[in-house]
Order: sequence, then structure tokens, then C-alpha cells
Amino acid sequence: MAVPLKSFLTEQLAQLRGGSVATWQLLRDRGPSQLQFWLIALLIGIAAGFAALLFRKGIEALQAFLYGSPDIAHLHSWAETLPWYWVLIIPVCGGLLVGAILNWFTHDGRVRSVADVIEGAALWDGRVERRAGIGSALASFITLSTGGSSGREGPVVHLAGVMASWVSARINADGITGRDLLGCAVAAAVSASFNAPIAGALFALEVVLRHFAVHAFAPIVIAAVSGTVINRLEYGDVTEFVVPAEGSLAFYVELPAFLLLGVVCGLVAVVLMKAIFFADDLGTHVHARLRLPAILRPALAGLLLGMLAIWFPHIIGVGYETVSLALTGELLLYQAMVFAVLKVIAVAITMAGRMGGGVFSPALMLGALTGLAFGIIATAVFPDVSGSETIYALAGMGAVAAAVLGAPISTTLIVFELTGDWQTGIAVMSAVSMSTALSSRLVHRSFFLTLLERRNIHLAAGPQAYLLATVRVAGIMRDKDATNAASEDTCWELIEQGVYVDGNATLETVMPMFESSGTQFIPVVTLGGQGDPPELWGALFHVDALKAFNRALAETAAEEHS
Repeated sequence: MAVPLKSFLTEQLAQLRGGSVATWQLLRDRGPSQLQFWLIALLIGIAAGFAALLFRKGIEALQAFLYGSPDIAHLHSWAETLPWYWVLIIPVCGGLLVGAILNWFTHDGRVRSVADVIEGAALWDGRVERRAGIGSALASFITLSTGGSSGREGPVVHLAGVMASWVSARINADGITGRDLLGCAVAAAVSASFNAPIAGALFALEVVLRHFAVHAFAPIVIAAVSGTVINRLEYGDVTEFVVPAEGSLAFYVELPAFLLLGVVCGLVAVVLMKAIFFADDLGTHVHARLRLPAILRPALAGLLLGMLAIWFPHIIGVGYETVSLALTGELLLYQAMVFAVLKVIAVAITMAGRMGGGVFSPALMLGALTGLAFGIIATAVFPDVSGSETIYALAGMGAVAAAVLGAPISTTLIVFELTGDWQTGIAVMSAVSMSTALSSRLVHRSFFLTLLERRNIHLAAGPQAYLLATVRVAGIMRDKDATNAASEDTCWELIEQGVYVDGNATLETVMPMFESSGTQFIPVVTLGGQGDPPELWGALFHVDALKAFNRALAETAAEEHS
């Protein structure tokens, strides 16, 4: 007997609706399957690409409005024609607004950046702070639009991390899935920011996830490509910088010079990083001594930047105009050296003022200036065996940026994709290898990992160091009522000796206590108020702690080699 068409369609729609609900429930409860995950990676890539594009377009529009520049690519040239008081006022007002935003969105007045994304990937299952992240993106947007001397990649990467964290929370993603989603968002954001899909994908793997697991490669590449497509729909298939064509002179005889350039760039990168940390400590000290409201710290930094920009507007914003001048050899030796010094000062002021922004673009500018200055000297001393000084500027740009980011692979590729010049690859790679080898021994591997180290977050040493901080005592202790529990009398004796730990502590706190006390277990307590005795919950056995740590190491190794 034939089934009526209306009944058939109604039955099919009901099955489709039920299947969709079941699929969503499965996706939410157990996380996505591989095919579903690739689809989510594509959607996250598109969303992060649009976020990066809108962030960039917004900065350009606000800069054009505030500085009255008809061409943002020549912002500092236009700023030279403005009244001095206008150049001074803009960053001060921007700093006041940044202070208000951070005071509202964060509890510590600190802008979130790439370092926080790396921390989220390592310690928090691929999650980052969402409210503070949105506030940081707004603050960095204002900073970059009003004369702050930093880059846009830091806030864009963290904003992409916020988006990935939202998705991870909605689908109840586990640690591996959450980290992979975070990598997808970061790859798309970097790719869309610089029109560099290869470097964007490798940046997510090398800097954020800090491994090259095969299972993460395909979705991250999908996201990176989708982010690049978003960029090219607006800007086309063009490079950020145009490098002049070189002559036929081979530069292989110059390789020792490029190796020496790498050493110089490594030292310059360390100076930049140390200057930022020194300025931040100095700013914190001055802030405490003067007892200034937190909201005024970015405004004070804006005042210093405005005063500097009156005479040297090259420090305003990202600085791509100055980079282009360096890559085309249109700067004199003294100009390259002076601008490099001023850029270090300006970046340090911006970061110390908690104004926001990233360090990658400043590192590119500083590297191009360093490389140009080195190239001018090298080609003057050995004119018969030297190529163009612009090759040195290109190699220096990659060398300083790679040393700052601690990412020689992705940074080398970003330089190639930003310029479209693949012929000078040996020169760039030679300089990058030397700069990263030197700088990684003078700081904790990179700017981001050193920044985390200053917050007592030890990621630079590897999983064996930071995994201890991911295992909480409460999850592995033996309850005092358990059959294999520790003796309560012994527990109280240890408590009286000061040997105990709070249930919210991690193995990072407990393992040194086992080493120093020599006990088989440590009581776990909840501390009462002042004068109240602690409440005993149970005990953490040394063997249980070692087993938990071993499991964490095994899971990390399995993820990195899957």
C-alpha cells in the first residue's frame, strides 16, 4: 500500500529533526568527531579571519579619523604635518580610555596577549579568559589607533582564543580538542592578519601548542586557509611589503656576514625584551610610589609617547611605513640606528604603561632597521663581494622577530610571505638560526615564555615542569574515611609540625614538600579563619602523586605524537 506523500515528508522531517538534536547532544556531551571537528575548524577559521580583518580595518579607520591621514600606509609622514599639541593629546586621551576599559574588564589592569593563550593551551585545556580577553582587545584597539607603539597580532591572537574558548565550552570539549580548537583560531587570526597561511598554521603549532602532532595539522591548516581567504577577499593576493629586485650577484660568499648579523640581531632582540621587562618593573615601582590610580598608568605612558612622537612620529602605531623604507634602502645609516633605538624606547613605554598590543610587528620593524644598518656598513667595507643592503634588512627582520617570538620556523616563513621574496632564503635562515640560538640562552626561550616565567608559570622547561601545576591535590588524595586512608593520629602530628597542604593546591606545591619532609603522605586540610583549627579531609600519598604525574606525562606524550 503506497504511503501518502504528505505523511512521507512529515516522517522524514521528523527523523531529520530528531537526528539533528541527537547529533548536537552527542557533540555537546562527547565532543566532535573528526569530520565534525574539521567543519568546526572551518567555521572558527572564518570567524577568526573576520575578527582579524575587522580589527585591522577598525584601527585604520580610527587612525585616519584621528590623524586626518588620507593614506594610513604613510601615517607617520602625515603626522609630521600636524600641530604638535594634537600629536601629544591623541595618545594621552587614548591612554585614559584604555585605563578605563581595563579597570572595567580586568581585575589586575593587565592586557591579555599571546602569552596568556600559550598558558591556556598548556594549563587550562585550551581555554582563555573571555571577559578579560574582550576588554584587552578593546584596549589594544584604542592603543594602536591612538599612537601606541606595538603590534596588532597579540590582541588578535587572544581574541581568536576567546572565540575558541566559547566554542569549547559549548561543545564540552576535552583538553586535546580544546587545544586543537585554540590552535585553529590562532592560525586563522595570524593568517588573516598577515596574509600568510603557511606561517599562520606553523605559528599555532610552534608557538601556541608547542608541538607538531599530526592529528592537529589538518584542521589547523583548514582554519589558516579560511582565514587567509577572508583577508584576500578584502586586500587581494598581495604582500604587505615590496622588496626591490636584486641583481645577479650571488650572496653565498656573504654567508659569514649573515651569521654575524644573526648574532647582532639576537643581542638586539634580547635588549628589546629586557627593556620591556625593565620598563614594566620601573613603571610598577613608580606607580606604587606615587600611589596613582590604576586608570592613569596608560595615560602617563600615552603622555610619554606623545612627547616622543612630536619629534619622531615614526614610533606611532605598527610602523609598516618605516619597515618599507628600510626594506627598500631609503633610510640613511644614522636614521636606521636612531629609529631603532627610539622604537625600543617606545615599545617599552607602551608595554610598561599596560596599553596593550603585540611585540611581533615592533620586532619586525626593529629587525629591518638593524639589518639595514648592518648592511650599509657591511657593503661599504666589502663593496666588491657584497650584494644589496636590503637583503640584510630582510634577514634582520626575520632574525629579530624569530628571537623575540622563539619561533624560527614560522617567523622565517612569515618574512617570506610578507615580502614574497623566496630567493634570499639562505640568508634569512642563516641569520634566524644564529639569533634564536643566542637569545634563547639569554632569556627563557622567548618573550612570551619569559613573561610567563615572571608570573611563576614555568612553561619554558617543558611538560615535566608545568604539568605539576595541572594536577590538583583534591582529585588524587585519599579521603580520611577511606579503607586505605592514612592514620588520623599521624596526620595531626604532621599538621602540628607544619607539614600539611590545602586541598586546592597542586603537585607543584606538594612535590617539594615530599622531598623535604621525607614522609609517605601529607595531610590535606581546609584552613579555618584566624584562630580556628584546620579541618582534616584526608591525605595525599607520595605514590599516588607520582602515579598522577606519570599519567599526565603519558597523556601529553600521547597527544604530541598522535
